[in-house]
Amino acid sequence: MLSISNLNVSFGGVQALNLKNFSLKKKELRVIIGPNGAGKSTFMDVLCGKTTPKFGHVLFKGKSLIGKSETEIARMGIGRKFQKPSVFEGLTVFDNLLLGLKGKKKFLSSMFFKLTQEQSDKILEVACQVNLEKELNTFAGSLSHGQKQWLEIAIVLLQDPELMLIDEPAAGMSDSETAKTGELLCELAKNNGVIVIEHDMHFVEQIAQEKVTVLVRGEVLTEGTFDEVKNNQEVIDCYLGSPDSAQVKK
Repeated sequence: MLSISNLNVSFGGVQALNLKNFSLKKKELRVIIGPNGAGKSTFMDVLCGKTTPKFGHVLFKGKSLIGKSETEIARMGIGRKFQKPSVFEGLTVFDNLLLGLKGKKKFLSSMFFKLTQEQSDKILEVACQVNLEKELNTFAGSLSHGQKQWLEIAIVLLQDPELMLIDEPAAGMSDSETAKTGELLCELAKNNGVIVIEHDMHFVEQIAQEKVTVLVRGEVLTEGTFDEVKNNQEVIDCYLGSPDSAQVKK
């Protein structure tokens, strides 16, 4: 699904990202960890078109993402949920989801828009998927932090992405919300490619299905299963032993 080679991003002469190789299979859930400043968010920015690399190749389903706008990339099938939820707090959950529906969003299309039964069913289906079916008439501003995270995931889902980019979904959540979020992401990976950036190693342990990638100073330090990464001495020295990481229970 995703293939990256020789990807380099620099800001003011400072190298932020230098990825020799990175690949993601269809319907794979990949977790990316690493200390602050490792290049994780920059990596996401390149994939969604927010940042243009200095050089390198990024192929999504065989097509290059380099030079594409954020809108073009979204239409190609890549959706992103940023770390901080950006929902419309003055609108209901239903209306937030309605705005997230995939379709034409130009002035005339919006003026004459009429919700179909199929679209209404789709909104309900996604709301159920993210545990918000009972909150459809609730104003988004009244939701808990975790529920706002789920709402934004739902908005991304309604764009029918093939690849979802999820940035620190467990940050600020209660233990029960974190566990439900882990279950949700594992369920999403049955139909979508999912890349998750996360610091909470307890959460990483829950969702890491195949491979964990460790970024340090913009480069891949190592990749492997959760246990392999957790017990890697280099990873312990430069990340797991630092305040950036929530420690794994012994």
